Amino acid sequence: MEATLTMVERRSRQNDRRQPDELPLARDLEAAIEANQIELLLQPQFRCADDALVGAEALVRWSHPDEGQIAGDALFEIALQSGLARRLSAWVRDAAMAAAADWPEALRLSLNVTADDLSDPGFAESVAATLSATGFAPERLTLEITEQALVDEVEHSAEVLRELSDAGIRIALDDFGAGFCNFQYLKLLPLHYLKLDKSMVEGITEDPRDLAVLRGITAMAHALGLDVIAEGIESEQQRVLVAQEGCAFYQGFLKAKPMAAGEFLGLAGA
Repeated sequence: MEATLTMVERRSRQNDRRQPDELPLARDLEAAIEANQIELLLQPQFRCADDALVGAEALVRWSHPDEGQIAGDALFEIALQSGLARRLSAWVRDAAMAAAADWPEALRLSLNVTADDLSDPGFAESVAATLSATGFAPERLTLEITEQALVDEVEHSAEVLRELSDAGIRIALDDFGAGFCNFQYLKLLPLHYLKLDKSMVEGITEDPRDLAVLRGITAMAHALGLDVIAEGIESEQQRVLVAQEGCAFYQGFLKAKPMAAGEFLGLAGA
């Protein structure tokens, strides 16, 4: 995931009380959400064992007439600061599940979850409502949560994620290695996957210490019954190594860049 900034997330509840016209770009973003002018992108994910397509992570991009393309951290920062975070998350959730409803049944969808989502008392119900409306099976959905989003109220977050997990949804700890690496999360959260940050794999072909760290993380994950997803795979050497070291899945520019929903359907052969 292109994670939102920790500093921004910590003040998100305060910012949710601000009006959309109080910050630059806020009114434009509100209008873009209402007019469906946000673009859904899908980052394909592959199985390490046989290179088969297994699903995609949903990302978003906004083409602003003056500022150009705004995506990832920058887009969610604007939304958080202007009180539009939950509306943007809901738009992504609705659009991604609607698109994924046309995928072959073997493919999974991954959605990023922010700290603001987890603080929303109605978040679990909103996810369930979108699943019902789109007909997308909860067993095919993965929610990716970053360590940064768990800095505050981790026990409450664990309760929310446990409710979602009990409904059949899978949970991934995203960007593992980029933040605090608080092992308490591995104890408290109902996890199914560890998703390695790009920084955890980019040096594994040159630096034995980097490879040793990867080996240690995968061993720990397997001891906990978790599958490992490697993010940011950009070379064939990296792909071979993460597969050899026990990663189950990978994504990255080596195989495919983020693409539009129609292009992903073509990749999936649907």
